[in-house]
Amino acid sequence: MQRFTDTLSEVFRAIAANKLRSFLTMFGIAWGVGSLLVLVGLGEGFRSGQHRNLEKMGNDLVMMWNGTIPAVANQHTGMRPYQLTMADAQAVKQLPELRAATVELSRSDLYEVSQFSNTSSHVIGVWPNYTQVRYIPMAQGRFLNDLDVSDRRRVAVLGAKAARLLFPGRPMVGETITINGTDFRIVGAVDKISRGNNDYDDQKLYIPVTTMQELYPLKGDNIAQDALTSIQYQPTRPGDATAAVAAVHRVIAERHGFDPSMKDAFQEWDTIKEMRMVGAIFNAMDIFLGGVGIVTLGLGAVGIINIMLVSVSERTSEIGLRKALGATKRSIMEQFFWEGLLLTAVSGAIGIAASAGLMGLLQALLTGKMPGWDPPRLVPWSAALAMGTLILSGIAAGLYPASKAAQMDPVEALRKD
Repeated sequence: MQRFTDTLSEVFRAIAANKLRSFLTMFGIAWGVGSLLVLVGLGEGFRSGQHRNLEKMGNDLVMMWNGTIPAVANQHTGMRPYQLTMADAQAVKQLPELRAATVELSRSDLYEVSQFSNTSSHVIGVWPNYTQVRYIPMAQGRFLNDLDVSDRRRVAVLGAKAARLLFPGRPMVGETITINGTDFRIVGAVDKISRGNNDYDDQKLYIPVTTMQELYPLKGDNIAQDALTSIQYQPTRPGDATAAVAAVHRVIAERHGFDPSMKDAFQEWDTIKEMRMVGAIFNAMDIFLGGVGIVTLGLGAVGIINIMLVSVSERTSEIGLRKALGATKRSIMEQFFWEGLLLTAVSGAIGIAASAGLMGLLQALLTGKMPGWDPPRLVPWSAALAMGTLILSGIAAGLYPASKAAQMDPVEALRKD
């Protein structure tokens, strides 16, 4: 133990004797490590931000809208439009490949008035199970129920922004508003969903879909009374919508008279596929950044080897004198080995600590303030990769110069003084 302590004391004295060179060497390694961790952390921030946005839509969600049927597959001329209907939704709901399905009938041209204010929100007719498929956190009251739909009740649930506009700082549950002149009783309010300035989901106002179809059906020529804006569903198998999408395509195509293989006839968005795509992009980014980081740290190790070789050359006479006084090859090798390893390990630890501190500060300052993006965070695997690479680099940076020093002949070393 005493011998190891003496060796470390000699190492620290050697490092302190060349302060500027040691500082520049360590700064380069620390900067490389810190940059690698911050870049990987930024990628992970984008990944988690995108996942959070998709989760705010709903878990394992597939959304289908009204589409157009091509006259010929893969051709965009002579396309015939079709509308999804309540009968379509009922047929889709029975599919065993789906664990849940719900509907939307939305309009943005309706006018809402309360005793305090007025606005024009996105009025959406839905089923009561809408909260099972979509992310709808309730802040007050309740959501729509089966009796609201079956009895065509004139009740409404307000989104966060709609509630704020119609009832600024005032109680709302049990109060009445008018939608295009028709009275509706407020039974609940939804908590904030949107992030940042994209507050579309917070502007929604939910009413029973049967009431919506009766009072505010879709406008236009040749549109059925029970036409919908969207059918939305979740697959029975979590994380895999392949079978569910194929089954829904088959039902919709059969009901509207076209071949389900005509992919252009379907307007839909699969959040599962979107998540996989986002994950693949960021996995590729992580692999690329990890590779760049390893190469960068390897180059840093080459720099430390070069610095240590210069140190061995400068201290030739010291090495010769120590060996002449009885120092063994092992003791000489240990000193230079630990010097190279400490330069690498300490600078790497400083880089990790500095990057962790910076990312922690960004987490505290920016969390929840930038839609679609989370602040960078320290990713454990990247820190472990950096430290592992640094340890290997430090061993390489210490062993080669140390072996060169240990192999010196004391007479030749003293002669070079």
